[in-house]
Amino acid sequence: MAVPQVKLQSPKRNIELFSGTYFGACAIGGVLACGPTHTAVTPLDVVKTRRQVDPKLYSSNASGWAKIYRSSGLRGVFFGWSPTLVGYSFQGGGKYGFYEVFKYFYGESLFPNTNKTIIYLAASASAEFLADVALCPFEAVKVRMQTTFPPYANSLREGLSRVVKTEGVGG
Repeated sequence: MAVPQVKLQSPKRNIELFSGTYFGACAIGGVLACGPTHTAVTPLDVVKTRRQVDPKLYSSNASGWAKIYRSSGLRGVFFGWSPTLVGYSFQGGGKYGFYEVFKYFYGESLFPNTNKTIIYLAASASAEFLADVALCPFEAVKVRMQTTFPPYANSLREGLSRVVKTEGVGG
C-alpha cells in the first residue's frame, strides 16, 4: 500500500526578525502558551489556594475536588477560570513579547558588544517584571474568589468592579 505524499506549502511571507510583526507574533505565542495552560490547571489551583488558607479544609487534593464537585459541580472545580485565563494571557503575551523587545533593545541598540547571556538575563528580568505587573490585578481577584466564603465575586467582571469600588484602582 502506497503512502500518500503530502506537499507542504511554505509560508506566503516571512516575518522580518525584530519587526513589529515579529514582536506581535511573539506576544500572541505567549498568550496561547500561557492563558489556556494555566486555565486548564484551575482545578488544582482552587484546591491549593484553599488548602493554603485553611490546611484542615481538605485532607488531599482529590478529597478537595470531590467535595467541591459535590457542592458546586464542575463550575466549582473550575472556579476562578476567567481571571486566570485573562491574567495569564496578559502575562504570557508580555513575557514572550517584551522579552524579544528587550533582547533587541539591550543587545542591538544599547549594548551591542555585551555578552549575550547578560543581555538575555536582563531582557528576561525586564519582561518578567512587566508581565507580572499585568498579571497582578487578575491574580488578586482570582485568589479572593477562590479563598473567601461566600465568594468575593462570581466572575472576573464582578471581582474587578468590587475591588475598584471598595479599594480604588490601586486595589
